[in-house]
Amino acid sequence: MHDAPSTAELVEAVKRFIDDTAAPQLTGHAAFHARVASNVLSTVLRELEQRPDAESSERARLVELLSADPGASLSSLNRTLCERIQSGDMDLSTDGLLDHLKTTTIAQLSVDQPHYSGLARALHPRG
Repeated sequence: MHDAPSTAELVEAVKRFIDDTAAPQLTGHAAFHARVASNVLSTVLRELEQRPDAESSERARLVELLSADPGASLSSLNRTLCERIQSGDMDLSTDGLLDHLKTTTIAQLSVDQPHYSGLARALHPRG
């Protein structure tokens, strides 16, 4: 059994140190690099929080979309999807493909670029 602190707690502690202690004392390139480091740690925290569920959902969608073996790995499912798209066996008229691609892209953007304006529009489309 593992005790605290968790990986996320460790990353958050380093991020807080950078944001609250180190960065305010820095200028120029060092301040810029501290902001970059803080942003990277924010991405790592989102990865830890969101990636497992996103990959599980992606895998389930691909198994259904490809009528694939439920035990197949996510990477092999994605390879199969790419091969079918490249060969022309699947295209945007394939039931479920566009929804899968949009959902997967939104999940990735939620981790990589959560403040991207296009993500906000995708999550909250105007009726």
